[in-house]
Amino acid sequence: MHEESELVTGEAVVLDLRVAKLASRALAMVLDVLVQFALFIGAFFVLTLTVPGEDESLALTLILVFVVLIMVGYPVLFETLSRGRSLGKMAVGLRVVRVDGGPIRFRHALTRGLAGFVIDFWALGVFGAVAVIVSLCSSDGRRVGDFLAGTLVVRDRAPEGVAYPAIGMPPGLEGWAAQLDLTRLPDDLALASRQFLARFGQLAPEAAHALGWKLAQQVGNALGTPVPPGVPPWAFLAAVLAERRNRDHARAVQAYVAQVAAARGHLPAPGPGYSASAQVGAMATGGQPVAAAQAQPSPWSGSTGSTATSWAATGSAGLGSPDSAGTGSAGPGLAATSSPWSATTGSAAAEADPPTPPSGTPAVPAENPFTPPG
Repeated sequence: MHEESELVTGEAVVLDLRVAKLASRALAMVLDVLVQFALFIGAFFVLTLTVPGEDESLALTLILVFVVLIMVGYPVLFETLSRGRSLGKMAVGLRVVRVDGGPIRFRHALTRGLAGFVIDFWALGVFGAVAVIVSLCSSDGRRVGDFLAGTLVVRDRAPEGVAYPAIGMPPGLEGWAAQLDLTRLPDDLALASRQFLARFGQLAPEAAHALGWKLAQQVGNALGTPVPPGVPPWAFLAAVLAERRNRDHARAVQAYVAQVAAARGHLPAPGPGYSASAQVGAMATGGQPVAAAQAQPSPWSGSTGSTATSWAATGSAGLGSPDSAGTGSAGPGLAATSSPWSATTGSAAAEADPPTPPSGTPAVPAENPFTPPG
């Protein structure tokens, strides 16, 4: 069980943030103090080498400057540049955020740094006693600097093994989603929708409803289509993301088939009329792809038409073509005396397995055996 904050944004949405308590914040503070102590040692070593020993006023001034820079400048600089994380907080997995959940800026980090030096820890804080007492009395573990700056320390590191669950297509929305123009959906909005669906079961019902409708309206405006009546926002977002994933997967498979075919040198680049299944079948047999528009039944007879479809689908090299007399010169493995226009011979030709050409042998496109004789 982890405690969650009860913060509310300006849009009346409850934020479920994992608040950092005293133990984790104390560990991060100890690590930061060790870093500051190491910086003090380095600064003292530099002063002893550069400042003359008889000039005590200059040495005292430089010491005060280094104290302010290390005690105040170190947390302010790191929390400003890293959006709320010092070295100790990075190691423990904590982050300083605003009370509305947004990232802090320089004024927030400066207020926390000055309040930490003067009130919480060093000048008037009795080595951190004030910060400990105030943090124990606060439900969110906030110290004086957090109250003055309007900030909160939360857990920033996600638990190990957490991954986005697979998003399935809600029943009944397949046909509607197939008609959407998903090229207008921005990637950041799709990512926000996926994160919302991943945390849907962890959000409070009011927060899930408000965030879901907000994201659904944004996605609907981007796609130019409203949320269908009676469809909850989570189902609308799931249908859009599932359809987007399916289309990306189909494009990836088609591109992979084209790359493999081009690398083997058997197939040309996919164009109009070529199907991925026909290309994969031709690659398996070592033949050439056959355009879908060319795989038409023969106008001669029903049996011959089925044979034409079988011959055109195989597209294998080495099969003979009929001569002008109609006897036909058969390829290897077929009877030389049979005619390809007879029903029996056509079925036998369809059942015979043509030999696969050796590896590296360029495939020769077969002539159409169903061309009418002269």
